[in-house]
Amino acid sequence: MTRRTTTSNIVLRFDMRTSPLCKDTSADRYRAALDMASWADNQMVNVVGLSEHHTTCDGFLSAPLQLAGMMIACTKRIRVSVSALLVPLHNPLRLAEDICLIDQVAGGRFSVTCGLGYREIEYQSFDVEWSQRGKVFDEKLDILIQTLKGECGRNSGPSTRLNPLPVSKINSLLMIGGNSKAAALRAARLGLFFCPAIDDLKLEKIYMDACREYGVKRGFIISPGEPSTTFISQDPAADWKNIGEHLLYDAKAYAMWQHPNRRAYAESFAGNIEELKREGKYRVLSPEQALESIKKTGSLHLAPLTGGVSIDVGWKSLRLFEDHVQPYL
Repeated sequence: MTRRTTTSNIVLRFDMRTSPLCKDTSADRYRAALDMASWADNQMVNVVGLSEHHTTCDGFLSAPLQLAGMMIACTKRIRVSVSALLVPLHNPLRLAEDICLIDQVAGGRFSVTCGLGYREIEYQSFDVEWSQRGKVFDEKLDILIQTLKGECGRNSGPSTRLNPLPVSKINSLLMIGGNSKAAALRAARLGLFFCPAIDDLKLEKIYMDACREYGVKRGFIISPGEPSTTFISQDPAADWKNIGEHLLYDAKAYAMWQHPNRRAYAESFAGNIEELKREGKYRVLSPEQALESIKKTGSLHLAPLTGGVSIDVGWKSLRLFEDHVQPYL
């Protein structure tokens, strides 16, 4: 391999979902996630991404803000992003307080993509009306933003003023996710960056036109490209045999949550390991292949604990990135 200079977006992702095959305890896996974030802080990793879901049978991360705060506390450089935070399921004043506290410590290294969600069972669990989810989202977003700006937010009770206020500007602290026209218009109305989970030129036009209509001068879309869950291995064929069932479990678990409005590059339709390999959304690559992928797409998404992959295997992948990929970036 020859050395080259490039600008790359290296992402470390955690959702903490585990298959029944996983032998690690959840406590060990959360501690490992914190250690891996600390590791990433000293590497050429740009961001740690965290997700949120509730009412699952496999331990999907349900408290991303708490984990984000822990990661901010044990790092000094890397950005931590919650994508997406399911705002309709939460009290917006409580969210404002939690987000503000993390921002106070993070010094510009923390951001949240606000999402609507697509699982009715989650709304039922939090006693939020599913059929009114768009309206609820807008109402809670407005309260969240007003509160973060220092205005008096009201939530079925006395008005509340946040103290202290965030250090970061709202449009760098909050973004809007979603893959619908309503999501694009929502982001423009609020003057926030738009982060769809899939590239869509029609959505881009809707958002940009709406930004002009609302007088938003700094509208911006953060496109996902084509993210893949990637492991790095010196013997990809052998490691596919070792971790393939974990990756397939993860793919099928997401597929079971299908919803008509859900579109994302990361969504898999594979029914077995061979189909998963061919699809390319879950990858086990050699260091040379990983470098070639970064050269082609400009990004690499490392998810070392995906689907219950053992902590040891996750660390092996990260060390190979450190020793055999990173020196050539």
